[in-house]
Amino acid sequence: MVRVGLVGTGFWATEVHAAGVAAVDGVELVGVWGRDPDKASALAQRFGLRAHEDPASLFADVDAVTFAVPPSVQAPLAVQAARAGCHLLLEKPTALTVEEADAVAAAADDSGVSTTVFFTLRHKAPLRSWLDGLVAQGGWTGASTHFVGRIAGSPFDASPWRHEHGALWDVGPHALSLLVPVLGPVTGVTAARGPADTVHLALRHGEHSSSVATLSHTVPKAASTLRYDVYGEHGWASVPADHGDVEAVDALSDAVRSLVTAAGGGPAHPCDARFGAEVVRVLAAAQEQLDR
Repeated sequence: MVRVGLVGTGFWATEVHAAGVAAVDGVELVGVWGRDPDKASALAQRFGLRAHEDPASLFADVDAVTFAVPPSVQAPLAVQAARAGCHLLLEKPTALTVEEADAVAAAADDSGVSTTVFFTLRHKAPLRSWLDGLVAQGGWTGASTHFVGRIAGSPFDASPWRHEHGALWDVGPHALSLLVPVLGPVTGVTAARGPADTVHLALRHGEHSSSVATLSHTVPKAASTLRYDVYGEHGWASVPADHGDVEAVDALSDAVRSLVTAAGGGPAHPCDARFGAEVVRVLAAAQEQLDR
């Protein structure tokens, strides 16, 4: 039985991380720590856990930790957990700076622990199968993505870091998690601002591929969409319509199983902390251009 601890007490921590871990056979959610002791106690009571007074106590009591806190909070705690020998299920983005993201990946490497970053879409079976098929085919030279929605009125509307850093840092990681496997690592970034927090990215992938991405938290509700189209020698391919049929909690359970498999000596998930750091590197390059 793999003992898992939870860092975080908000909506995503409770309704997705805690519920998703609890649904996996061979895994036991045993403890929680959060910055708000009252919320930690309430979550612990709901799921039958121990509410820890500090992160070190939690890390000493578990085999793995799942994180559902803002990236600036997650990064230093993930380093601490890795050094304590805990496997890491991280949220995206893994950090808000390249230095902190690299530190998380380095701590995991140095400690020999496994890592998985919860890029939600990469843990939904219909989309994963479609993406694997694209990678197997090869020959794709371009892609267009739209990750646009409206945060106002959603469960994430109460998330300060999402309002401060916008769609680039919140949904940008999701776009990159789909673009990079098909087109390869990003080697060049051009970023431009649109209305409100809307950001447009033009990305180079090596010498022969490129992509564009539109990211926003502030489009009208009727315009909210996730579109991902790739093109190349096989023509065009579009993201399957049934990818949304998989609930986030089930995707989290899939991520937990991936982490447990890697921790047991099986293959590492491609979305590990090193990949998470590369995503942060692209986002930071885009942010630098937007800030000029």
